[in-house]
Amino acid sequence: MTEPNVPASPDVERNAGQPQPVIEPENLEPLYANFVRVAGLPEELVLDFGLNPQPFGASPLPVKVSQRMVMNYYTAKRLWMALGAFLQRHEQTFGGIEIDVAKRVIPNPTTKK
Repeated sequence: MTEPNVPASPDVERNAGQPQPVIEPENLEPLYANFVRVAGLPEELVLDFGLNPQPFGASPLPVKVSQRMVMNYYTAKRLWMALGAFLQRHEQTFGGIEIDVAKRVIPNPTTKK
């Protein structure tokens, strides 16, 4: 990721119109997570990713943490900025993302109160 207000090198400007090669590691395994826990230490952040089998309400089943990512605060800030930019672009294209589940539920008109 290029830092803000840092001019691109001449090589980057020269290759800007050329398609970039796709780099796909051989043993890349996709990860899906609907749970993340963030812990901070003075030098780094620890992010635990996992799958919550019952993401709505209290679950008697434990969340299985399957991946742990440890990064320094500089990398965390770059990630935060990149995620923010992508989320902003997505919301500009498709509309806001509501993270409160109660606000996303569409009432069933056949249900009687």
